[in-house]
Amino acid sequence: MEWKSRTARLMDMVERLKLKPHRVKELAERYGVTERTVERDLQTLQEQGYPVERVGRGQYALRDVPPSLHPVEALALFAAGRLLYHQAPTKQYGSALEKLARMLPDPLRSLLLQSTRGLEAKAGESRTLEMVARALLERRALAFEYRSGGSKNWRPKELEVYFLEVNRTNLGLYAIGYERTYHKGILTFKLSRMRNTRLLEDTYSFPKDFDPNAYLRQAWGVVGARAGTVEVRLRFTPEAAWRVLEGDYPGLKVEGELPDGRLSASLQAVPFKGGVPWEVLAWLQSFGPRVEVLSPPELRSLWLEEARKVLELYGTRQEMSAV
Repeated sequence: MEWKSRTARLMDMVERLKLKPHRVKELAERYGVTERTVERDLQTLQEQGYPVERVGRGQYALRDVPPSLHPVEALALFAAGRLLYHQAPTKQYGSALEKLARMLPDPLRSLLLQSTRGLEAKAGESRTLEMVARALLERRALAFEYRSGGSKNWRPKELEVYFLEVNRTNLGLYAIGYERTYHKGILTFKLSRMRNTRLLEDTYSFPKDFDPNAYLRQAWGVVGARAGTVEVRLRFTPEAAWRVLEGDYPGLKVEGELPDGRLSASLQAVPFKGGVPWEVLAWLQSFGPRVEVLSPPELRSLWLEEARKVLELYGTRQEMSAV
């Protein structure tokens, strides 16, 4: 990072020293200045009233008292930091993680910082993240080109961003809003599939009837309710029963346990292409042969077709290995 002014360097130094102690040499390398310059900066901060003090072996720190947190609150922030680390597509997430860590008492603060090293190596493209964030914060329409999963074509879109959601499965970041050029409806777009993002001059207002909780209530990922849901009926083997019973799955209802230990269950899911709830299909496949899809027929047929393809592929490989 290029530090264009001494004021910017001093303000960043304040945040650095609040986070953890630093040596003069470390600060000099960060800001691209001499150690003597850092020493003068530290003296300036002290003269301006910042409680900079020397700690340990030649290290400097700035006394910072974290907010009072209940142990469960502290654990929740620590977990949020770990999720932020796993989801982070670019190195810019590092500063946000450090600010979150400042709120934690030790040893959680130190553990979080130690376990989330490496963000500086993230080489993801940050322009899309910035444009989407600004679109939401400034309530300006966002123009971009989009390529749907599996497609080779980039298509122009204009989106009024209403909400941002992280997919619980792949931790990808998605924008939810009103697509006004072609679909003219509320849709979900994955940020990593956008390109050439730019803000338009016209602004918009959030619709009063858009509730993200209601939109995502039946979502098994990021595909929210648009035109109703379909009922999915399932039967789980005894080996999978414990996993179903302990899982916090959205809208899943256990209807009863059969005499042989199997479980009957149902759920409401949002259909996507071909009337199939694709996000539910991915979850069902994680159970392998320990679940049977009873309905709807479209999902059952697709589930069986996928299983046959796996069997054919496995059988072909077995034959090849035998040769």
